[in-house]
Amino acid sequence: MQSTVMKNLQTLNVLPILALASLFIKISGSTSLRPLLTGPDMAYLGSRVTFWCTAPDSSPPATYELMGDGGVLIGTDINFEGDQSARFVLKVTATSEGSYLCNVTAGGSTGVSNSIKLSVVTPPSNIRVTSEPFPPVAYEGSRFVLNCTAKGSHLSYTWFFNRKEVTSSTSPAFRLSGNKLVMGKVTLEHAGSYYCMAKSRVQDTERFSNSAKVQMTVKVYISKPRISFSISKEGASYHGNVTCWSTRGSPPVNFSLTLDDREVGSVTATESLTAWFPVAMVPGLDMGVARCRVNTEVQELTSEPVTLVVVPVRGDVKVEVEYLYRADSELATARLSCQVSRGTFPYVSWLFNNSVLPSETHVDSHIQPALSQYAVADHRRTLFLAKLGPEESGYYRCRARDSYDDSGPWVESPAVLIRVTDRYLNSMPPATPSTETPQNAPMTTIEAITIAFCCFLFLMLAGCVGCVYIMFDHEQAHDHVATTNPSSDALPLSSPLSQSEGKQDDTSSTDSDQNQTVEITV
Repeated sequence: MQSTVMKNLQTLNVLPILALASLFIKISGSTSLRPLLTGPDMAYLGSRVTFWCTAPDSSPPATYELMGDGGVLIGTDINFEGDQSARFVLKVTATSEGSYLCNVTAGGSTGVSNSIKLSVVTPPSNIRVTSEPFPPVAYEGSRFVLNCTAKGSHLSYTWFFNRKEVTSSTSPAFRLSGNKLVMGKVTLEHAGSYYCMAKSRVQDTERFSNSAKVQMTVKVYISKPRISFSISKEGASYHGNVTCWSTRGSPPVNFSLTLDDREVGSVTATESLTAWFPVAMVPGLDMGVARCRVNTEVQELTSEPVTLVVVPVRGDVKVEVEYLYRADSELATARLSCQVSRGTFPYVSWLFNNSVLPSETHVDSHIQPALSQYAVADHRRTLFLAKLGPEESGYYRCRARDSYDDSGPWVESPAVLIRVTDRYLNSMPPATPSTETPQNAPMTTIEAITIAFCCFLFLMLAGCVGCVYIMFDHEQAHDHVATTNPSSDALPLSSPLSQSEGKQDDTSSTDSDQNQTVEITV
């Protein structure tokens, strides 16, 4: 009986130890089970991905469970062999994005793996470019932004300008900001075609899509309009024409003409920056004050006023001569200017020894081949003697008439005689290069004037010295006479001048036919 009680007591003492040992075995098995989940963190929508769950040192059978967000069971796999991996293949949908982990149960123990966050990448589609402002038209100096919009996720953007990739380093005028291409101050160089590329990348796989091309137009602000007018004659009638124009700007622009603040015409210029308006005009009458006005979608400008008065050519006409020298003070050319006192639209013609020079068909500011020694400019009002020699000596004058009336009267200037001489012309053999040394070269006009002025000063100085000497000598003689004969009257030092002395020859100042004479020495 006692032995039986002792055995029962021993059994009761062993049971807690066995229970603790069993619990320890379970706990140790649970902590030693450490599964590992491997797989992608990004995947394209519609593709398939594979997750691998591995539990090293697990005893079979092992149960593998792939769990999603919120403890959702994705898939289960049972492995009846030890130390194996479970494979889970998923088709990626829009709801596949999230975190995944793996639970492993083996030998009565359960382990939880690491977590993998899967991102679902949507390839780019529906690529297009929008602009700010829209449509893609910008003025010089304004801000302009292009946006690349696309459907998809995890996208990057690349811009192309005239088929060349735009980068911040190669194109400092552009600024890249996400899906935007920013131009802080637009210039004419920014005009052209643009398109963008949206692309996504998963590991080594890249997918991209391009937008359609967008043509950007850069406009120039219109400049202040200018105004001019002209007149023509057909038979006995006169016709006026007012021209409005701007020097810079982007068409189309609208030009309008006001006469005494009343609009008389309007024209839209689509290809140029000039417009013409017919107006009534009569020579000698004030037809009113005209202004040009130009309008664009962002500007409205008005020209300076001009009075529509055509003054006929009348009054005095004269020729002014100016000489032009080279850097070495050698005379290069002579410039003759025709000054017309009255006339809005004078036509000027030049005559040399009563012959028209150049011909009436001569084009302004060009040189006629047959008369290359002459050139005209400034609407024929200026004549240049491009070559100076004895052949150019003679009488020059200009005449003017109204340019709009070919049958109108001429108003002529007095003739100007230009005499061109060459001191060394006869001493030099023809067509032979000059062998004169610099010491024997002809003096320039400035050198001759300088030498003449020095000689004049020297003569003046010598004359002054002589006068002082004579005055001093006469003073001594007067004192001597006064001393020797005090009672006698002083005799005059010189006899009175004859009446003929000091007169000038009247014929030397006679001016024949009011002609001017200009002598040029070269």
